[in-house]
Amino acid sequence: MLPTNRGRPQQRPPPPRSWSFLSEMVDFSDPKRRPRYLTKLVMAALLTAMCVLMLTQPPCHRRASPSVFSTRQPGVTHVLLTGGAGYIGSHAALRLLKDSFRVTIVDNLSRGNIGAIKVLQNLFPEPGRLQFIQADLGDPKAVNRIFAENAFDAVMHFAAVAYVGESTLEPLRYYHNITANTLVVLEAMATHNVKTLIYSSTCATYGEPDKMPITEETPQFPINPYGKAKKMAEDIILDFSKSKKADMAVMILRYFNVIGSDPEGRLGEAPRPELREHGRISGACFDAALGIIPGLKVGQ
Repeated sequence: MLPTNRGRPQQRPPPPRSWSFLSEMVDFSDPKRRPRYLTKLVMAALLTAMCVLMLTQPPCHRRASPSVFSTRQPGVTHVLLTGGAGYIGSHAALRLLKDSFRVTIVDNLSRGNIGAIKVLQNLFPEPGRLQFIQADLGDPKAVNRIFAENAFDAVMHFAAVAYVGESTLEPLRYYHNITANTLVVLEAMATHNVKTLIYSSTCATYGEPDKMPITEETPQFPINPYGKAKKMAEDIILDFSKSKKADMAVMILRYFNVIGSDPEGRLGEAPRPELREHGRISGACFDAALGIIPGLKVGQ
């Protein structure tokens, strides 16, 4: 006689639990469920990648919507001012804005002063007057994007490293920053049909002339990498402007001993401490003006 089990039917013990992440989410034994979960995983990965890409883009590459800077307005001249956070560039921006020009400043702030930008923004807060884009002219894609997203009527090219002594220590840096970057700006102007250029050069292109005073007819024989890089940039600009394809209006400025500040004291020269030895003003003068030392005594 076979034994009879009068109790409740015994249940099979549960299978061992898998601690695999994918096993928890997807039952791969069910071929109908597998594609759906894999699709969700792929979509989640793509969305995450897109978010990371957007967050890591430089500020100048993210534009919410077209602005007044991207369209031409009758009676308003829109000037691209490179190096507008620098000493000479910021004063040029101030004058342009006072004269009712629309100004876009592009500066990588390697030598420029963000404080100058803030001063200008506070003085001219009205929409459509001033915008600042932090970008490097050594990046052709960034420069081309800036031209594509803005309607420029003219370019004032001030951006450059500008110390004679430093240029003898780092000549390649000066040729890249001055000559090569100017070529990038010219190519963008040609691509986007901008026909007016004011170029900030230097008296260093004259070298040590035989006769004084220096005039427009004085031969240019630069003797240091700074002057040579500027002279090369001038030659490129003039050669291109004379070509039939360019049809450009060009002005070249060569400065002698630029010094001083805005008469109302809103802007002035403010080199970084490590660059004071290369500047036009003694570091002791800066220390006295800032109150770091009580004053200066000038000997006989």
